[in-house]
Amino acid sequence: MKTSKGVKVAVLLGAAALVGASASSWSSPTPTQKPISSPGPTPKIPDRAELERLSAHLAPVDLRVKLDGLSAGDRAALPLIVDAARLMDTLFIRQVWAGNEALLLSLATDATPLGHARLHAFVQNKGPWLRLEGDVPFLPGVGQKPEGGAFYPADTTKDEIAKWLGTLGPAEQVAARGFFTTVRRSPEGRLQAVPYSVEYGPELGRAAGLLRQAAALSSDPSLRAYLEGRAGAFLGNDYRESDRAWMRLDGAIEPTIGPYEVYEDGWFNAKAAFEAFVTIRDDAATRSLAHLGGALQDIEDHLPIAPGLRNPKLGALSPIRVVNSLFGAGDANRGVQTAAFNLPNDDTTTRLTGTKRTLLKNIQEAKFEKILLPIARRVLSPADRQHVSFEAFFTHILMHELMHGLGPHQVTGRPTVSVRAALEDAYSVIEEAKADISGLFALRYLLDHGVLEPALASAIYPTFVATFFRALRFGSTEAHARGVALQLNALLDAGAITERADGTFEVHAAGGTITSAVSALTAELMTLEASGDHAAAVRMVRERTVIRPAIARALQRLSEAKVPVDIEPRFVTAAALGGASSP
Repeated sequence: MKTSKGVKVAVLLGAAALVGASASSWSSPTPTQKPISSPGPTPKIPDRAELERLSAHLAPVDLRVKLDGLSAGDRAALPLIVDAARLMDTLFIRQVWAGNEALLLSLATDATPLGHARLHAFVQNKGPWLRLEGDVPFLPGVGQKPEGGAFYPADTTKDEIAKWLGTLGPAEQVAARGFFTTVRRSPEGRLQAVPYSVEYGPELGRAAGLLRQAAALSSDPSLRAYLEGRAGAFLGNDYRESDRAWMRLDGAIEPTIGPYEVYEDGWFNAKAAFEAFVTIRDDAATRSLAHLGGALQDIEDHLPIAPGLRNPKLGALSPIRVVNSLFGAGDANRGVQTAAFNLPNDDTTTRLTGTKRTLLKNIQEAKFEKILLPIARRVLSPADRQHVSFEAFFTHILMHELMHGLGPHQVTGRPTVSVRAALEDAYSVIEEAKADISGLFALRYLLDHGVLEPALASAIYPTFVATFFRALRFGSTEAHARGVALQLNALLDAGAITERADGTFEVHAAGGTITSAVSALTAELMTLEASGDHAAAVRMVRERTVIRPAIARALQRLSEAKVPVDIEPRFVTAAALGGASSP
């Protein structure tokens, strides 16, 4: 059978990712005081040596996952699920930039050492821009990364799209602003919404076929229901029923495949990018955290915001899953790796079903050992660094994801307008900061009420501050990094964290200093979201995401010590499965 262009792209991405690159030394320019949202001047195009140093920001990690507990049917279905997941790579790189596919195929023909380095960098970044370096290009002639991705016509502007949206009726607005449509020009030049099922029809049709084949083999009814439902969504562009089936997944294999996050749409944070997580559930760890889902309403009822902004009845389901990553693709495997996620994102679905929080345990373990511990040794005071723990790191990531589902989601007085729609381009930064800081608020609340073990109390704040410096290195355009800068500045201003004479940082937990500061920032961010004040959100992001000299010095020390920024997973168990489109 003839291999389609989309499948060729998926195979190339998978093969190049497995080859990876050996870790090497690297250096970064000295940080200066500047808004973290500013990419700064574009450097010259890196040569092979420089590109390899930059690529080594991501430390290679081989991910091996035990499959012993799978039934024969699920074991047979797994390679087909991974094959469908690989196609999400093809779709994602197309969403990043319309020229990505042709560029990748061209890079694959360059057998020189520089060509190999460029191909590796492309696979890491899913395009010709270095995500950890403020999206600067590493190839000549590609220009700047398109802020709106490839979701909108290349010849349009954000203002033109906004004005066009304003001319549409209610039903047309829903389609045009929706997660699952692109905006294109008709033959007559008029703007129009195009469903993903049409825009990406060939690849989605193939992925749907693979998922249905996998469903026929699986022995797990909940997995079959999700795979069948997601196949139907790929073909029909209605994702809500398959999202509900995903919420009810209750088996050894836990796949998440489709369009979800909106970070690539820098104009409106409206268009969902394709991604895939194929994971194996850790039953023991999942059982140990199940009780936390029952605490969400209590946390919501005690948020430090006006009572009228609290939700008196959260969604019906709030399952927590701890899993190990077998394979990731698309938006789930570019630059900094996802450690956990909270889905679905559709507001209508989440009001009915709640959301599921999924923690990628093996990814988090690798990040903790290779990244967080070396950071803590260099940026925290001796007294604080000894309290940094994996349990605190893991539990805060869970609370971050839980808190995405809490707090205001609709604008006060405008029940049909979501916070996401109101804050537009500022939403992701504000929401990530809110989830982070309110996650810390929630940890303290649960400790105070005996839900978590008291031993965690001494670890949560030092671990959290070390995590600040981990996330600040994610890149000047990355939403999590900008959200962290906002939080760090607030805690510095409140005296909750101070710089010591040796350049390390001390956490002030005694007397409730940091606890009060965390509560105050939680209230400020959630109240801003409830107001839907776009101008205030933009101003906050612009003015309060500045990297101060003390922080810049600490980041420079991490660079000089060659501490990696994140990990680069190599999915060796997935590669051993085989499959129609395996590399």
